[in-house]
Amino acid sequence: MSQPSQTPDNIAHVLVEALPYIQRFAGKTFVVKYGGNAMVDNELERSFARDIVLLKAVGINPVVVHGGGPQISDLLKRIGKESRFIDGLRVTDAETMDVVEMVLGGQVNKSIVNLVNQAGGRAVGLTGKDGEFIRAKKLFITKQNADDPKNTAPEIIDIGHVGEVESIDTRVIDMLVHSDFIPVIAPVGVDAAGTSYNINADLVAGKVASALKAEKLLLLTNVRGILDKQGQILTGLSLKQVDALIADGTIYGGMLPKIQGALDAVADGARSAHIIDGRIAHAVLLEIFTDRGIGTLITGQH
Repeated sequence: MSQPSQTPDNIAHVLVEALPYIQRFAGKTFVVKYGGNAMVDNELERSFARDIVLLKAVGINPVVVHGGGPQISDLLKRIGKESRFIDGLRVTDAETMDVVEMVLGGQVNKSIVNLVNQAGGRAVGLTGKDGEFIRAKKLFITKQNADDPKNTAPEIIDIGHVGEVESIDTRVIDMLVHSDFIPVIAPVGVDAAGTSYNINADLVAGKVASALKAEKLLLLTNVRGILDKQGQILTGLSLKQVDALIADGTIYGGMLPKIQGALDAVADGARSAHIIDGRIAHAVLLEIFTDRGIGTLITGQH
């Protein structure tokens, strides 16, 4: 189907509509979590890179955090190693961690850096091991034993090199941002002993947004946003409303880490968080620079 032609009036309207948002957000920091479907479609990759470069060009400071789960699974499969998950988290032994670092810190990170640079930006790739700026600690899964009638002895499961963020040192990011670079961060952290950990990218993005006191955290997903039980998108939510949606089961499964990252960020320093559909070309620009937006906005308002 052919695209509708753009008239001069339409183009002018788009530019004028964007102006107050550009003025409002100039000099602010946006943390953008990138992954999923938008990472494996060439045109969506290019549109994402152009969005990030445009943000930088109008005076906004984008910081990109990316995932790479499908790419990790693909490489593990090629070397004959099975991917195992417990509660959505990848069981990560030492060999798997080597693959994680190779894929996240090498293949995926450098691909995104190259995309942004080709679009006219100046991107620099990082993992949390650079300057030890993502300090991690080992994550254990605790499960209650349903066969225990008194429910007094939860099972503690060790899933290997899977971590959670203990702290974020923002100095490396600040140095790059203020030198006109765009940081692109792979979610690998390190503990005090130098051990590497694979960390959920949504949670890393939330912690980075909190530490930077970001104006916005944008989480690109493969859904339209947070949906109600009738499948309708919820465009604006407070922290209290999100908690209620989790409690009644409206938000569940794979959306929980994304939502938790958003909640943590807004509760601890970020002004707002957005859950947006990364399958839409130029999703970032449509959410930020148009009156209607395209996803779900979460704020700290009650």
